[in-house]
Amino acid sequence: MIDTTRLLLASVALAATFAAAQAQEAPKAEVFSSWTSGGEGRALQAIKSEFEKRGGTWENSSIAGFENANAAFQNRLVAGDPPTVKQLIVGKDPAEFIALGLMTPIDDVATAGNWDAVLPKALSDYITYDGKTYLAPTGIHGESWMFYSKAAFDAAGITEEPTTWDAFFADMDKLAAAGLVPIAWGGQAWQETKVFNMVLLSQVGLDGFLRIYADGDQEVLASDGVRNTLEIFGRMRDYVDEGSPGRNWNDATAMVITGKAGVQFMGDWAKGEFTTAGQVPGEDFGCAFSPATPGMIYIGDAFGFPKVSDPNGEAAQKLIAEVVMDPSVQVEFSLNKGSIPARTDLDASLFDMCTQKGMAMMAEGKIVPEHAITLTPEAVGMLTDFVGEFWSDPSPDIDDAVAQFSAVFE
Repeated sequence: MIDTTRLLLASVALAATFAAAQAQEAPKAEVFSSWTSGGEGRALQAIKSEFEKRGGTWENSSIAGFENANAAFQNRLVAGDPPTVKQLIVGKDPAEFIALGLMTPIDDVATAGNWDAVLPKALSDYITYDGKTYLAPTGIHGESWMFYSKAAFDAAGITEEPTTWDAFFADMDKLAAAGLVPIAWGGQAWQETKVFNMVLLSQVGLDGFLRIYADGDQEVLASDGVRNTLEIFGRMRDYVDEGSPGRNWNDATAMVITGKAGVQFMGDWAKGEFTTAGQVPGEDFGCAFSPATPGMIYIGDAFGFPKVSDPNGEAAQKLIAEVVMDPSVQVEFSLNKGSIPARTDLDASLFDMCTQKGMAMMAEGKIVPEHAITLTPEAVGMLTDFVGEFWSDPSPDIDDAVAQFSAVFE
């Protein structure tokens, strides 16, 4: 005869053992990102290492190219199979996911970490939605940089960083005469849009840039500054090589690292490629702000947390949010990725001359958010298409181009 009391006790003990085993299971996170280059990989490793030190299990899911990774992520969401963590760009893009109820807030982690006290308001405002914190910022990128090869400049007899567009094009002529590629061009529309914005900021100023991208101000859109932007941007076509169409940004960076090209206009994540290659700023390469700029365009990287159904995944999300904002992780991440730390309470002397320039620009308030922060994803797509088509046309009509740019904001 079966002893039901003993069987019940055994069942309870087994259930307790199973529950304890589940409770002790390491938080497991599938981290979905587009960070695949050398510098990006080293930066991601800084987060991964600390996450694993704290008991987490990390599963890496990386797809090269932000647009490709974003499309794959959306497919995962639609299929009901979201990753635990998604690398996102701060701005309107994650706001759509949040509005649809697809993301999990991390208020408890942000409150415990006193994030409001250590993040700049300009960033804090964009990681909170309806009073709740949804994103853990990994760093801030400056997008107004002109990286250049010291060896290439020396070979062309260029002794100073160009600070005006006239001086810049004169230097590009010198690089071409020396048999070098003047501009290492990443021939993808998103990259071209970033260069377009650098020129635009130099021609309409900080206030004009905000009036265009935050307000769609038709007065600024019809100004000579926009026309000048298109003319300067279009003039750059004469200084890129035939292999530029479709080129990835890090491949363009490699052209500068090896001295085959003179300059590259790119966000400061490109600096991570120079660092990975063992190059030293001020000795092997230079980091200058783009000519005639009155300030710096910035964008923020962050981790977002899709809604998951299991407690283990939720625990992993909270742990990663804590790790991302750890001061030592913020330092190591920024050193490898070339970004500016999201935290404002870190010692600037820990960073190289390039990052210090960016930190100083931010401290002076001479910064404006990149278009992807202020525009809807639809408007971002329209802008990207416009810039890509303008660049691909060897002889565009400037009047038509001004009207097409203005139409993005109607």
